[in-house]
Amino acid sequence: MSQRLNLRQIEAFKAVIEHGTVSQAATVLGVSQPAVSKLLAHLEAETALHLFDRVRGKLAATPHGMRLYEEIDRIFTGLRQVEQAVDSIRRDEQRTLFVGVLPALSGSFIRRVTMTFLRHHPDVRVNIQTRGSQFLADWLATRQIDVALVGSRVDNPYIDREPMFQQPLMCALPVNHELTRKRVIRPRDMAGLPFIAFGSDSQTHQLVRSAFEQVDVPLNVVLDTNTAPTACEFVAAGLGVSLFHPLFADGFQNRLVLRRFEPEVMFHFQLCTMHASRNAGLVEGFVEAAREVAAQVPRDLRRAIA
Repeated sequence: MSQRLNLRQIEAFKAVIEHGTVSQAATVLGVSQPAVSKLLAHLEAETALHLFDRVRGKLAATPHGMRLYEEIDRIFTGLRQVEQAVDSIRRDEQRTLFVGVLPALSGSFIRRVTMTFLRHHPDVRVNIQTRGSQFLADWLATRQIDVALVGSRVDNPYIDREPMFQQPLMCALPVNHELTRKRVIRPRDMAGLPFIAFGSDSQTHQLVRSAFEQVDVPLNVVLDTNTAPTACEFVAAGLGVSLFHPLFADGFQNRLVLRRFEPEVMFHFQLCTMHASRNAGLVEGFVEAAREVAAQVPRDLRRAIA
C-alpha cells in the first residue's frame, strides 16, 4: 500500500456492503454517490485488492471484499462494545437507571413501579426501553440495561431471575358482552368470535394458540398488538375478546370484564438483574419498588382473579 487507509474509505466500503447500493450508502453517509464511488476506487487502489464486481449494474462483493468486510465488522463490533462500556461508566456517574420492560407491562404497572422508585430516589434519572423478552435479556447480559421485566422463557445462567405474578390467563370481555353471564369461559364458547391477539413472537400468543389448537377450535383474529393497553382498549371498545394475564387489565377494571378460562393456561413474568451490577444500589431499589407494587395489586383486580 502506498499510504495508510483512511476511516472514510472504510465507512464507505462498509456502508455499500450493508446497504446494498452506492446510492443508499451515500444517503446513510450524507455524501454524494460520486464521492462514495471515489472512496471505493481509492480503497481498491491502496489495498491492491479487487473488492467488487459489477453484476447487472450493481456492485457485488468479491471473496476478497467479503473477507475484508468480516474483519472490518469485527473491529467495529469491538468499537461498539467500547462505546457501551463508556456509556455504562457515564450513567454510573450520572445516576441513571436503564430499565427494560415487555410491551405488555409498559402501561400502568411500570408507571407505578417507577413512581414508587423515584419517591425514594428523586435524584435518579430512569430510562425505560420497551422490547421483547429476548432483546431485553440480551441487553441485560451485555449491560446495556440494568434491570428487566420479561416473560418466563428467558433462561441465562448469568442473569438472576425472580418470578412474579404467576397467574392463569383470563378471558377479557367487553362490559356488555353475552359471555359475561358465564363464570367460566371455554374455547368452544369463543369459536368464531372476533379475537384480539398479541404478536406472534409473544409468549401469550403462543400459549393461547396452543390451548385452542389442542381442542381444535380456530381463532378468529381480527387484530394483533404487542402492548397490553392497546389490547385492553380494543376489548373495552367492543372490537372483540381476548386472553391475557390479569395484570394487563390493571386500570381497565370498569371498562372490561375478566372471566376464568379453562383449560387453565399458566403464565408468569420474571424480574431480571445481572450478577454484580454496576448500579447495584439503584437496581435493588427498583426491585424493591417492583415487589411493593406487586403486593398492592388493586383489590378489584384480585377479586377478578379469584
